[in-house]
Amino acid sequence: MAALKPVGSNQVISSSGTSAQSSAISQQSDSLRIVAETKGVHVAIGTNPTAVATDFYVSTGQPSVIRLGQVSSQRVVGITTGGTTTIDFPEGTGCPFDIGDAVTLVVTGQGYYDFSHKILSSVDTSSGVDGFFSTRVTINHDSSGIATAFNATYAELRKSFKVAVKTTSGSGTAFIQQVQDH
Repeated sequence: MAALKPVGSNQVISSSGTSAQSSAISQQSDSLRIVAETKGVHVAIGTNPTAVATDFYVSTGQPSVIRLGQVSSQRVVGITTGGTTTIDFPEGTGCPFDIGDAVTLVVTGQGYYDFSHKILSSVDTSSGVDGFFSTRVTINHDSSGIATAFNATYAELRKSFKVAVKTTSGSGTAFIQQVQDH
């Protein structure tokens, strides 16, 4: 068995015959380790997942590692507040996210801009002299209450996800954590 390096914090989800969901997790690795304690669980991963009996099954006998896909993040150089939030990336970088992805924003020194697990609603792919060439996105997040201008030294937008678990019968506990092969 390969050694695994933990990434971020472990989350615990109480499992039962009804789907239970984790809080939002900022993706920092391409793999998620799941340990089912007491009862095996069916697992769903996504923006707002609901676990059902046909989803991936993790037994109590062996932890499972599920691939999450490529980590997506991008430095933020501008934020426009309003009923939706517009975010600008550095010129020439482009957008690593897809419409419908959930994203989390962290702004160093201006935490009132931070948000967790909001849906990306559009990518500005305009070209030409005044075009954005996929360096501007709109997030379904109301930031109209922020009056201070964005001037942080560093800000980052990162893809996020949630994990849902469900047992076939009874109740148990599932431990989830992002990991890297070490």
